[in-house]
Amino acid sequence: MRDQPEQPRRVPRLHVVLAFFAIYVVWGSTFLAIRFAVESIPPLVAAGSRHLVAGAILLAWAWSRGEQPTRAAWRNGLILGFLFFFISHGLLHWGELTVPSGMAALIIAIEPAIVALLLPLLRLGPAPRLPTYGGLILGALSVIVLFRPEVTTDTAVLIGLLAVLGSAVAWAVGIVYARRLQTSEDSAMNAALPLISGSVMLFIGALVVGEFQRFDIDQVTQRSVVGLVYLIVFGSLVAFTAYSWLLKHFPPTLVATHAYVNPIVAVLLGWLLAGEEITVFIGLSTILAISAIFLVNRGSTADG
Repeated sequence: MRDQPEQPRRVPRLHVVLAFFAIYVVWGSTFLAIRFAVESIPPLVAAGSRHLVAGAILLAWAWSRGEQPTRAAWRNGLILGFLFFFISHGLLHWGELTVPSGMAALIIAIEPAIVALLLPLLRLGPAPRLPTYGGLILGALSVIVLFRPEVTTDTAVLIGLLAVLGSAVAWAVGIVYARRLQTSEDSAMNAALPLISGSVMLFIGALVVGEFQRFDIDQVTQRSVVGLVYLIVFGSLVAFTAYSWLLKHFPPTLVATHAYVNPIVAVLLGWLLAGEEITVFIGLSTILAISAIFLVNRGSTADG
């Protein structure tokens, strides 16, 4: 018998609604905040800074409530920090140097399809059903549409797109293992340790590639500062805490459905606030991505 997650009825309904709002809508807005932050702050420095501040605050809060991280918790935090923040967010922040925020969100939207594929491959879930295979195909098509020739002739944009795709894969791997690795029932501690671990890795990466040497704090724009503060408060403190809590109470494929709304929010905000173009291809990719998530979720629900 498969390990069943805690049933939603055991947790307050308001908590569930607010947590899903955070990962659906608030997280969708962070793609634009990332774009603003990396305009004048090196990407690994920006990612490391947001996660270090947020992680330190959450760790202090959890500690004040009597939670103390164990050796196993730190080990698990290192693994998830590596997948979620060093690899996934490092690539995402770097990729958005050249990739529009809405387009990045559409690529990230294939995470549920990758999760559905990884679960049986790693023997952590049943074999995909027919709707899931349909979702995998549509998810692949939604990304292929974005990699059209007139976009990928720009080498920098192509590399950025590949980086964002790598970010989606790394995050999906983290989703698959997160519920098995997180041992503490306290969501603040579950969020704090990966954030802190990932931030240290990001700062080491920034040092290795020379970001600190090139970083001129006098050149940082007000828009980048606002973007970074927004990422710390809403992207890391609010949304990732909600995300960690949801992973303790709901199946990973259900939690991953935040990708339904994230690309829509990101595309609209990119258009409204950053002048990003909404093309026919962006619209087609959005439809394909949302259809893919629907089919993946339907296949997962059919598994019981």
